[in-house]
Amino acid sequence: MPDGPLIVQSDKTLLLEVDHPSAEQARRSIAPFAELERAPEHVHTYRLTALGLWNARAAGHDAEQVVDTLIEYSRYPVPHALLVDVAETMSRYGRLQLVQDPAHGLVLRTTDQAVLAEVLKSKRTAGLVGERVDESTVVVHPSERGHLKQVLVKLGWPAEDLAGYVDGEKHPIDLSPVTEPRTPHETAAPWEMRPYQAQAVDGFWHGGSGVVVLPCGAGKTIVGAGAMAKSGTTTLILVTNTVSARQWRDELVRRTTLTEDEIGEYSGTKKEIKPVTIATYQVLTTKRKDVYTHLELLDARDWGLILYDEVHLLPAPVFRMTADLQARRRLGLTATLVREDGREDEVFSLIGPKRFDAPWKDIEAQGYIAPADCVEVRLTLPDTERMTYATAEAEDKYRLAASASGKKEVVEQIVAQHPDDQVLVIGQYIDQLEELAEHLDAPIITGSTTTKERQRLFGAFREGEISRLVVSKVANYSVDLPEASVAIQVSGSFGSRQEEAQRLGRIMRPKADGRTAHFYAVVARDTVDQDFAAHRQRFLAEQGYAYRIVDAEDLTAPTP
Repeated sequence: MPDGPLIVQSDKTLLLEVDHPSAEQARRSIAPFAELERAPEHVHTYRLTALGLWNARAAGHDAEQVVDTLIEYSRYPVPHALLVDVAETMSRYGRLQLVQDPAHGLVLRTTDQAVLAEVLKSKRTAGLVGERVDESTVVVHPSERGHLKQVLVKLGWPAEDLAGYVDGEKHPIDLSPVTEPRTPHETAAPWEMRPYQAQAVDGFWHGGSGVVVLPCGAGKTIVGAGAMAKSGTTTLILVTNTVSARQWRDELVRRTTLTEDEIGEYSGTKKEIKPVTIATYQVLTTKRKDVYTHLELLDARDWGLILYDEVHLLPAPVFRMTADLQARRRLGLTATLVREDGREDEVFSLIGPKRFDAPWKDIEAQGYIAPADCVEVRLTLPDTERMTYATAEAEDKYRLAASASGKKEVVEQIVAQHPDDQVLVIGQYIDQLEELAEHLDAPIITGSTTTKERQRLFGAFREGEISRLVVSKVANYSVDLPEASVAIQVSGSFGSRQEEAQRLGRIMRPKADGRTAHFYAVVARDTVDQDFAAHRQRFLAEQGYAYRIVDAEDLTAPTP
């Protein structure tokens, strides 16, 4: 019998044989430092990256542990050069440290004088540091703490930030042992944090700042509430939209000792600053005459904690402002740390390293998120639409394919197969969605729907008063619809992996009767729609979700 489940290759890929008796143990052991790339049926592919190894180092894992793990689980001898490279990459983290010096304030200190000389030689660090204190130490301008960390990551020498945090303004926050009812049909009930949520809070608090990665529906808001209770300070929470802001407020009132009077909303419609303030990314990034007029919110109170919901969506201006907030504890929450723009290194340097990560299938196995059946439904364009597509300009091809007329009948057939389920129809193009809403006799939510109307419709959907809801991308993130069990995606943001994960996440809350969730992606065959669908599915495939492919003509067959 083969010795181990892992094949370690010199190109830094790790191949894990899923059916091996030790596969699960090996997967858990390599998860802190290896990034999962692909997870088809039998062999999963992981990759060793500098960022992954630095994340592991920041979480307290040393090179010896990583090397021992690779050797223990490898089927064949591990390439020596790879082991050397792992050790040297991990040793780069922490050779530079940001610390508070009693005499000089914030300084950059090194255990390797040549490294300090190298980074100071770079033009990128000019203006970020001050006078040399000695051969191993240089003064850092406090306002440049974040910018310097960004630069050092890009130079390949990530700094360990040990400079600490200001305490911030104290404000008592405790978790409430009994939830307040959310609807008239609910009653108050005792609850406690799930084990992985408690581990996530502890991991964040021990590290001081960083990112927690949990599946959609796994209770990231509870982790945020737990971190706020640990901090016991005023808190600024940044969220994607106003609906999300109000869901955060409602959940904090239910789960903590905070009252509505202690929680302010800072959005397009309200400008409240209270001990806990929830602001939207949109209002923070609003410019007037080339000035970000709402950034004074950051200085409005002595915040002790800044919490970033859906941290993978941070817009560039929020990165820039976060660079100035390094003295505050920072917690990022996300279901997937995938950024299509490749700026994961900025999340690492400005928010902090990944402090906790739970694979989707692990949480599903514990019963905390619903199992999901993922289906790609392929339809063939009729000849006239096929010719229009074939002769279209490149920039028009996706819209033509994604809005194929045949998708309307396909959606109708899928909805008919789920007469007793709460169904979401999700898409990118408003005219397509309006046509579907009319065809299904279902209400629609788009960007132009008022916040009040969105809340009314989401509430009616939660209560079962309506069972069909058509939504644009405004419902991709931070929308809590526990009883939604079927999602039908008709179009998306091209090949966005994070959007695909978030859309599946809309139906992942565990169902009262243990039902499986169903996620359908309706795709036009032989077009860029099919190509983008393959790319969109990559993250979910990495998490262990396999898509079945069915022909639109076969939809009359019963769903398994």
